[in-house]
Amino acid sequence: MRGLKAIRYIFFETLPAFLMGVLIFVGIILMMQALRLTDFVISHGVPLKIIAELMLYLSVSFLPIILPMSLLFSVLLTYARLSNDSEIVAFKSLGLSMAYLAFPAVILSVAATLMSAQTSFYLGPWGNRRFEVLMHELGRQKAGAAFRDGVFSQDFFDMVVYANKVDSKAGRLTDVFIYDERDAKSPVTIIAKEGDLIQENTKAGAFAKLRLVSGNIHRTHQNTYTKVDFQTFIIDLFNPYDTSERQKSPPSMTLDELRSELRKPDLDAGLKSKLQVEFQRRWSLSGACLIFALLGVGLGTVTNRRASRGGGFVMCLVVLISYWVCYMTAESAARSGYISAGAALWTVNLVFLLVALNTLRRSWT
Repeated sequence: MRGLKAIRYIFFETLPAFLMGVLIFVGIILMMQALRLTDFVISHGVPLKIIAELMLYLSVSFLPIILPMSLLFSVLLTYARLSNDSEIVAFKSLGLSMAYLAFPAVILSVAATLMSAQTSFYLGPWGNRRFEVLMHELGRQKAGAAFRDGVFSQDFFDMVVYANKVDSKAGRLTDVFIYDERDAKSPVTIIAKEGDLIQENTKAGAFAKLRLVSGNIHRTHQNTYTKVDFQTFIIDLFNPYDTSERQKSPPSMTLDELRSELRKPDLDAGLKSKLQVEFQRRWSLSGACLIFALLGVGLGTVTNRRASRGGGFVMCLVVLISYWVCYMTAESAARSGYISAGAALWTVNLVFLLVALNTLRRSWT
């Protein structure tokens, strides 16, 4: 009976912290995008309703990442508080083992794993897809919003556009770099000194073009490289007769769609690598929930019991930063073809699992 009360007590101590963690990390992500979204409203007159939709879709698309981080945050802070207040010692004096006390974190981690899997397989891709489509539609209405000083813009059009200086009001770009990979077999790189954005509304609809001045075009096709100099060159960003929907990116594909794409026999090697990384990422992030729960219990009970309560939050940040640095390094290696996607991403989880088991062993002795 005492054991059930202890499990219930710890679980309902951890659950509010988990929900708070979700809100905190969503807020952090939105704050990182706040400057850009504010610029849409002030400089380009984008309605607040559209901004609210973008924020919603962005939050949903990041849920597969937010849930594991929130779980670590909640478990680490809860068990650190229990340890600091000597409640762990009190529970042990009642005959409850550390394995028993870790059970609430395991229960929450299983629930978080299921939620993370569902969001990663379906809900997250839906949010990312809606974000892509809305940004694409916004680009057709407010083409000038696509370009910012010193930023690689790729959300609006199916190409990457960079400019050192951007005059949004005049629609003028300076020192322009464009990478067009719409034809994957023959990508094009365009460099120009200046560019002028031309956007008009006609009876057929809106169209936008980018007129480039004094530059050159670099094209690679198989083993052939071609360079063409130009004085004036016009790129169609979009036209009213182009009704095609923007192609789904790998993060916007559901798990079933990723499987379907990977079964195609004539798949480009680069695209196949991206799809494999995305496929394994969905599973590995879901599995990270259980690892983070065990790690949170171990670190929360092993760290200095006299440390301030804010130390748990600092420890959480250290673990998350360490994990994501390792994870992004492994993902980059997998995309480059140095190692298979499954081996790269799951190795990171395995390393952190061993760390979690080691901290648990220390806390149980």
